[in-house]
Amino acid sequence: MTADPSRQSIKLGPLAGYAGYYLRLAQDASFEAFAARVGRGDLRPGFFTLLTLIRENPGITQTAISQASGRDKSTLTPALRTLEERGYIGRERVDHDRRSFKLFLTPAGEEAIAQLSDHARAHDEELDQIIGLQNKAEFLRILRAIVNGLSDPQDSR
Repeated sequence: MTADPSRQSIKLGPLAGYAGYYLRLAQDASFEAFAARVGRGDLRPGFFTLLTLIRENPGITQTAISQASGRDKSTLTPALRTLEERGYIGRERVDHDRRSFKLFLTPAGEEAIAQLSDHARAHDEELDQIIGLQNKAEFLRILRAIVNGLSDPQDSR
């Protein structure tokens, strides 16, 4: 019987000491676990952030949601288009800027975010068990410091 190549010992070299490497693996693992928990292909983990931001900020513009979600236009626009096509969000033109749209949840979007919120709470409880409740505040502080320290509001990198 041949060993599963994905289970073979792989030398990571300098990756073993890089926080960014483990941040990416952690994000992937978290997204996969959340998606498995949700069990619906039409409600992907990334939609939870967008729907939550729209629910909490009715009329939010695409520019503002891009900044709040950390997504650039090339990934945000298709995601919003998908949410709109599935009937979860609606868009209206901004009166003073006809090129901008304000976003809002539809009744189907309200239902979808309610379902996703239940799954997100359960998923976060699972993460709390891994991180430890006593470590959560510090863990979030460190993650925010990474985001703030690496974010460039002028996008001049």
